[in-house]
Amino acid sequence: MTDKRATLSLKPKAKPAAGRRDAGAGAAGRKPAQSQTQSQSQAKSQAKSQPAAATGYQLKHHVARPVHAERAVREDAPRLRANHEVKVAPQRDYKPDLKSDSLALALLGAASAVARVQGGMALPQALSIVFGAYDVAPQTRGAIQDIAYRTMRQLGRSETLLGLMTSKAPEPPMLGALLCAALSLLDPPEGTPAPYEAFTVVDQAVTGAAAHPDFAHAKAMVNAVLRRFLRERESLVEEALRTPLARWNYPQWWIDTARAAYPRDWEAVLAAGNAHPPLTLRVNRRRQDTATYLQSLTDAGLAAEQVGPHAVRLAQAINVSQIPGFADGVVSVQDAGAQLAAPLLDLHDGMRVLDACAAPGGKSGHILETANVELTAVDTDALRLGRVGDNLARLGLAAKLLTADAGARDWWDGRQYDRILADVPCTASGIVRRHPDIRWLRRKSDTSQLATLSAKILDNLWQMLLPNGKLLFVTCSLWPQESEAQAAAFAARHDAVRLDAPGQLLPVGGAGQDHDGLFYALFQKKAA
Repeated sequence: MTDKRATLSLKPKAKPAAGRRDAGAGAAGRKPAQSQTQSQSQAKSQAKSQPAAATGYQLKHHVARPVHAERAVREDAPRLRANHEVKVAPQRDYKPDLKSDSLALALLGAASAVARVQGGMALPQALSIVFGAYDVAPQTRGAIQDIAYRTMRQLGRSETLLGLMTSKAPEPPMLGALLCAALSLLDPPEGTPAPYEAFTVVDQAVTGAAAHPDFAHAKAMVNAVLRRFLRERESLVEEALRTPLARWNYPQWWIDTARAAYPRDWEAVLAAGNAHPPLTLRVNRRRQDTATYLQSLTDAGLAAEQVGPHAVRLAQAINVSQIPGFADGVVSVQDAGAQLAAPLLDLHDGMRVLDACAAPGGKSGHILETANVELTAVDTDALRLGRVGDNLARLGLAAKLLTADAGARDWWDGRQYDRILADVPCTASGIVRRHPDIRWLRRKSDTSQLATLSAKILDNLWQMLLPNGKLLFVTCSLWPQESEAQAAAFAARHDAVRLDAPGQLLPVGGAGQDHDGLFYALFQKKAA
């Protein structure tokens, strides 16, 4: 048998296929199958164009946690016919012989990460694998990461454009990811400058394709597709933007859910999720006051403004190693909305406090900066719990760290807590501007599944709370089923007293406001 590689042909005219589903970005405008082999190839392209497996993951703040091992294909993906052809496994970790500081290498690295996301992996994990395989300098790592995040934010638009210009989805998936990465550089969001000259992007994308054994044969196609886009950009973009997928860069179910939940604000919410997030710091009140720290930033030539009692937003994002006072624990990186948690808990010295689902530890650190309490931090992920310990050590603080399930009681010593912070698992729909891969990893059914899991955790933690104690329910979701509906049902089940709290924070704001989409509900247990 021989290894047969699918080849692509360019469409002579850009016309979207009739009845195309928005979720199948890469399938736009494909021709009907002419043979069994071509039909199989199209089925594969449809499977890869669907949002990656989300039910296999419980995302909290972007970390993918397998529920069913080795499951990377959506349960509702098309079932493929048996294919008896011998195919070479994709070499995503192949390090091409390219200059370490070249755009070609950065494009290939980003394409490798994007292809992994399309297979069901969270982007930070995918990038970590790519960095390990490529072993490149920090500058190139930064370029790979930047291009990968750009590609994720514009994936719906890029895949729609690619579907208008080609007869079928590129194979292997990394080739399609390379084209999408290049298109994200050639077609930046309106109002933002292109990061590279167009001819440089085309040249380097072709060079990258030629250097990879899996799709070196397709370098001419890469060149033709990208040059066609530059020639016909205006008409292609106009046609692509007729589809919600390309216009908003979200799966159709996500768009529909946002519109139903926020009839007046849904467009602003979706647009905010496509924006670059700010770099916001939390000033450690034990070390320095906010005004003094702002002055230290000014002295260092860094523009910033205060956006909360201890929150400072930098005008320009920089590496944490360059942030004054970060290494010494004077400040931590934390979204302004997330900084509301510790004050809402109404902490006092000597209290026993539980931070359930604590990783990566931003709220744990803030709790200990606020009062001298006995803190227990729990998380199911031992590796991420280690990050809690690292963050606390940098701040000069300490807590009891337990690798355990907040929905179980086998780790609990039986002593009830004065305060409990329950930052429960959710779809993380409120933090997509920081983690744009989430929208492609999730599917609609995850909302109810994670709401059920969160309800179990909340019910379990309530038994660990002292009478008159307070429990703060937090979620980084925008969907009411995971937030307000969850809070109302919890209060009814336990006859809990609901106290004042911000409720749903949308990721849009006015002057001095800039935060992620979070939800807060505060409950007090009645005295016995």
